Amino acid sequence: MSSHTDHRDGPRDECGVFGIYGPEHDVARLAYFALFALQHRGQESAGIAAAARGGNMMAIRDQGLVAQVFDEHTLQSLEGEMAIGHVRYSTTGSSQWQNAQPVVRDDRRTLALAHNGNLINAVELYAELRDEGVEFASTSDSEIIATLLARHPAERIEDAVADVVSRLRGAFSTVALTDEAVIAFRDPYGLRPLSLGVIEPQDDVRPPAYCIASESCAFDLIGARYLRDVQPGEVIILTEGGLRTRTVGGAQRSALCVFEHIYFARPDSRMGGNVLQVSRARMGEILWREAPVEADVVIPVPDSGNAATRGLARAAGLPQDDGFIKNRYVARTFIQPGQELRRHGLRLKFNPLPEVVAGKRLVVVDDSIVRGNTTRQIVAMLREAGAKEIHLRISAPPIKHPCHYGIDMSTREEMIAHGRTVEEVAAELGCDSLHYLSMEGVYEAIGGSREASERTRSVHCDACFTGSYPLAGTEAAHGKHALEAQLPLIRA
Repeated sequence: MSSHTDHRDGPRDECGVFGIYGPEHDVARLAYFALFALQHRGQESAGIAAAARGGNMMAIRDQGLVAQVFDEHTLQSLEGEMAIGHVRYSTTGSSQWQNAQPVVRDDRRTLALAHNGNLINAVELYAELRDEGVEFASTSDSEIIATLLARHPAERIEDAVADVVSRLRGAFSTVALTDEAVIAFRDPYGLRPLSLGVIEPQDDVRPPAYCIASESCAFDLIGARYLRDVQPGEVIILTEGGLRTRTVGGAQRSALCVFEHIYFARPDSRMGGNVLQVSRARMGEILWREAPVEADVVIPVPDSGNAATRGLARAAGLPQDDGFIKNRYVARTFIQPGQELRRHGLRLKFNPLPEVVAGKRLVVVDDSIVRGNTTRQIVAMLREAGAKEIHLRISAPPIKHPCHYGIDMSTREEMIAHGRTVEEVAAELGCDSLHYLSMEGVYEAIGGSREASERTRSVHCDACFTGSYPLAGTEAAHGKHALEAQLPLIRA
């Protein structure tokens, strides 16, 4: 998509995964609706694989949204007692059909796999497997994990997972499917989220149906109950015999991506015991405490700034209003607007309301700024609509470092905060004042108190803000699409 029409200036969502073992349930349909709830995590492709115990496996995947890929006919063809699913935004491997998931490999065992995250040693693993004569159908690091598991000589899939995890470096919240089990595993740092849920039986005869999802909001839609987060380094095996767990690998600390709390996850999801809507409202309250300003009204950049806006307005005692109307039917478009409409590109997504903003001193709340292109246009639109003053309040610290663990955040040079002071960024954006939430404020909001701030910080990754990566050697790793770029050299 042309940068002129791409309203997505913030970090790009990564992927969402789902898995279920549910005899006597329509597992493909449950997977469909779970993916529907996870659609915010990826809009480029969607897929579901299903299998009957001891029987055949079938996978359907394609580019597009969940509702575009599946219909009644395709869902009815996905029969079995267990299923996994995936929605994708490309982080390793470009957006093309071959990189849609679940990936299916038929080597020593037949296995389907869906993965959220990014391996920082994907290029090395790919080269090793190529040297062993392995052929790949995609440029996704997810196929590397699937291949290692499908080729592994261990009889039990959980033993194969335990060994393969020791070879992987990076972020991987993963669900896999064989003809016997659904297996879920999370990297030893727990960089990307993963949750465990259960569909309780309606009687005393049928067993419970356990399920796995990137976020707990997927459970709500299918009538499942959130049980807990999958622990870093934990493997969960769902079979005819129920649920088993084991711990593999080891890390010095947990390091869940703090951006899940700020932006990525749906506000109704739970992470670390918190409902994110509540944490985000606290971020707004702390923003006001850190940087009060004389103003008339508080407005969000919808929808990402909504929760923090409510918290800030409540703390400030200021009225809150909608300064923009959002076109909720814009997901992505392949139709370019043409020269006549190009200067109105962002209005494809947002349209300002002069009746709300004209003559007003505005506090404008958003969750993050990466490149600044969209924020600059938003400020310009509000000026054009008659705003008297524009005070930007951002419920995240300045983003200055790229993510290597499954989020597309541009390069350092493209980040507006890289090498600039806050005052310089404000001048670049054209606003009257700018304040980013402090790192301490983020952790206070997540932890629920100032006292809990440091404890909360110790179990999260905040490398995009601080440059402190939890995995040694991360900065020397290959970035987004590196595997694709290295293929000509590896294959030579």
